[in-house]
Amino acid sequence: MLLAPQHRTYLAFFLIAISTGAFLARIPDLQVMLGVNKAQLGFTLIGLAIGALVSLTFSSPIVVRLGARLTLAITIFGTAALLSLAPFMPNAPAVFCLLFLVGLLGGAFEINLNVEVGRIEAQVGFGIMNRAHGFWSLGFFVTAISASVIRQAGISMQTHLHLVLALCLVLGIVNVVGMKNAPAIKGTEADTAPHFALPTLGLMPLCIIGLSAFLVEGAGIDWSAIYMRDVFQVEPFVGGTGLTLFAGFMALARLFADPVVDRYGPRPVAIVMLATAAIGIAMVWLAPHAYVALAGFALMGAGCSAVYPMAVTAAAQRSDRPAVVNVAALAQMSFVVFFLAPPLLGFVAEHWGLRNAYLACLPLIVLSLLASPALAPKRNARVVTEGA
Repeated sequence: MLLAPQHRTYLAFFLIAISTGAFLARIPDLQVMLGVNKAQLGFTLIGLAIGALVSLTFSSPIVVRLGARLTLAITIFGTAALLSLAPFMPNAPAVFCLLFLVGLLGGAFEINLNVEVGRIEAQVGFGIMNRAHGFWSLGFFVTAISASVIRQAGISMQTHLHLVLALCLVLGIVNVVGMKNAPAIKGTEADTAPHFALPTLGLMPLCIIGLSAFLVEGAGIDWSAIYMRDVFQVEPFVGGTGLTLFAGFMALARLFADPVVDRYGPRPVAIVMLATAAIGIAMVWLAPHAYVALAGFALMGAGCSAVYPMAVTAAAQRSDRPAVVNVAALAQMSFVVFFLAPPLLGFVAEHWGLRNAYLACLPLIVLSLLASPALAPKRNARVVTEGA
């Protein structure tokens, strides 16, 4: 099938999102199946984050050796296949191990696609990074809508995840067949950088901004369906609408944020987005009715959407160290939140209530607003970045 190289990356992000999103949409069913409380569920989900962090740190040589096409096939097919096994796991530790393997594939996918997108950008002469990640958000939006309908119809998690596996196999084969590895960018990919780049004091404000975006994203994706179920006892369709709105507004903001940032600059846009996320969190925390909470999830998705890419751009523009080192430090520090967020929010939810778990996100948002001067007031030229 004739697909432009950039269109293959869009489809790849979309497929990885629908396979992962289908599983995340069934987290309430997973909790019931395992018979665990919220804190135990949080520690189970942490397997995904640990695997991703390990992979982001160590899998680069493997990705380079396999090449973009083979790595893409392994990560897309492997992720969908592993997640389809979740309903057959006997207990929480087994699910933890399964998610650890999924995280390993997810980290390799992230490295592979970001590098490939950068190469394609150099090849075609225009930026596609934000749009590519926008298709990841679009995939979550589509799977959130479909998952709400599927859960409302009473279709089992096992059947649901196997249908997603079949879809990923068909579209994945279409995507991989005929794909060619984009040529490496001469003079930019021979230099080596440390696998774990520690942030400097000057980089810490950008790390705080990135951490807040990932924390809000984790709170919206991992816990929204359980929040709607436990706080308002709504039907599965309405409960899944929280994830649908979160992912949908995130996708819209990512797909259309670049012209706004170009016009007004990263700093004011980030301030508005962080404030929007804070309002959304407060609405979820205080919501007297389910529909107020749903509106809050929509604002959370829009508010955290483009904050991290702007922080990555600012890190790449710093002159204290090579750009690749600063970007790597910011990315790996941000994934620490994926490591800590599931058990932290689950612990708070178990001991102080699920509403207060969302309240725990607000202090980091406030710190990010205070750290916003680290972003440029306005950028004069487009900077292509790597990010999640």
